[in-house]
Amino acid sequence: MVELLVVIAVIGVLIALLLPAVQAAREAARRSSCRNNLKQIGLALHNYLSPNGSFPPSFCLRPGTVLSGNNGSWSIHGRLLPYLEQASAYDRVRLDIAWDAQLASGIPQLRIPTYVCPSDPNDTVRTKDGVPYIYPQTYGFNFGTWLVHDPATGRGGDGAFHVNSRTRPADIRDGLSNTLAAAEVKAFTPYVRNTPDPGPEVPISRMEIAGLASGGQFKLGPATNDNTGHSEWCDGRVHHSGITTVFTPNTNVQYVHSDGRTYDIDFNSIQEGRSTTQPTYAAVTSRSYHPGVVNACLMDGSVRSISETVDPGIWRALGTRQGGEVVNGGW
Repeated sequence: MVELLVVIAVIGVLIALLLPAVQAAREAARRSSCRNNLKQIGLALHNYLSPNGSFPPSFCLRPGTVLSGNNGSWSIHGRLLPYLEQASAYDRVRLDIAWDAQLASGIPQLRIPTYVCPSDPNDTVRTKDGVPYIYPQTYGFNFGTWLVHDPATGRGGDGAFHVNSRTRPADIRDGLSNTLAAAEVKAFTPYVRNTPDPGPEVPISRMEIAGLASGGQFKLGPATNDNTGHSEWCDGRVHHSGITTVFTPNTNVQYVHSDGRTYDIDFNSIQEGRSTTQPTYAAVTSRSYHPGVVNACLMDGSVRSISETVDPGIWRALGTRQGGEVVNGGW
């Protein structure tokens, strides 16, 4: 009996030693798969560029108008479908009609494997009134630093993508290898939208965002489905399909809500297409379930793992397309 107990104890110790190694191996495989997803997205961007002469816009909006409904233009994700072996899905929708007017096609509810990181635990369809509504995604395109869209002037943000953009490689003067294309985000992110105009000055601290958020519309709560940021792969607005570089990767932007819970939030001052005068500013942070890093794709199609301790200046330099910065490592 004593010998049996010793054997059991030894086996228990061995299992305890092996489990972290197994978990690390699994995470390494998931991280590799995530990087491959971003590689495919980078290739799709360049395959889109060839026939169209420019990279896709984040959102299409007729100047001087507001959207008749809550949702509108298809995202970059939707425009890249034919270049990700999803031509059959692409052929079943029209990009000139709001995606939520095409729910019966079944495409918004479709899981696009390339758009979902295997490490994200919320790889599940978003429901509405108890039925499948739309699928989330976990890769946000680079909308720039803070300004996303000024409807009064048509001016877009300083990132690689913006409303009505037709960005060409020549427009990315910082160089394709020095400019972000996309980076990881978390599906079902808590966020706040439609606040008073925060102004053009880029926030420095997370506390500033908490102050700005207090006057907005909250899209968060205790259930997964309550937190609807990055939960609509079809939607081109920044809180669903983008990132900005206000904060470095995995920054915890804490907001204490009236329900007593603390949420790690994103911020969109006003949804694109909601106003003809008020600019859209956003702090939409790149986040990942990979420890210590986020995976990102650059505009040249290369993929990097970027540390969450990256210098804020370098991170913002990577987010601009023609800021004149030179990135010399440190990321």
